[in-house]
Amino acid sequence: MLSRPPAREEPDAWVAFESEVLPHAPRLFRLAMWFERNRADAEDVVQDTMMQALKSFHRFQPGTNCRAWLITILQRLVSNRRRARNRSLMVSDVDDRISQTVAFVPPVPDVLTDELVLRSLRQLPLMYQEVIVLCDVEELTYKEAAEALAIPIGTVMSRLHRGRGQLRTELASADVTSHSRGGSSGERIEAS
Repeated sequence: MLSRPPAREEPDAWVAFESEVLPHAPRLFRLAMWFERNRADAEDVVQDTMMQALKSFHRFQPGTNCRAWLITILQRLVSNRRRARNRSLMVSDVDDRISQTVAFVPPVPDVLTDELVLRSLRQLPLMYQEVIVLCDVEELTYKEAAEALAIPIGTVMSRLHRGRGQLRTELASADVTSHSRGGSSGERIEAS
């Protein structure tokens, strides 16, 4: 029979949990909102993440990246919820034609609005959205993103490359459309 490793002293464990985990709650909520797109579901998944983190805190190694550990928990919970709701999105490319196609990608405009970037990102398949949000927004390393998504690092790099390319295409085509309609009144972002 496996026994649980010796737990830290209860008051000390709670103080350590509060200082290590709780500061990451706002970023976890923002990420959960992106994945769930519903405030109640995002609150539920963050609460479940915090409960799982508390139960598993004896396994957390102090000095490691707590945010990456929490994002891994959150991502697994979100994936489990999706499977339970039969919302898994599969992109079928049996012949791997996508990787063999080199299409012209119009340049991304110099000035973008937040709304345009978010709308364009939401047009991508979910597997690309997840990798872009984790690597480019949450600034996780490829290794941390791979652990959070439970996929190989090579898959993270591939999806990030393809996702960024599709995002550039979406931004370029969306910008042409929005300029023809008179543009957007949202806050502007300088493209780099």
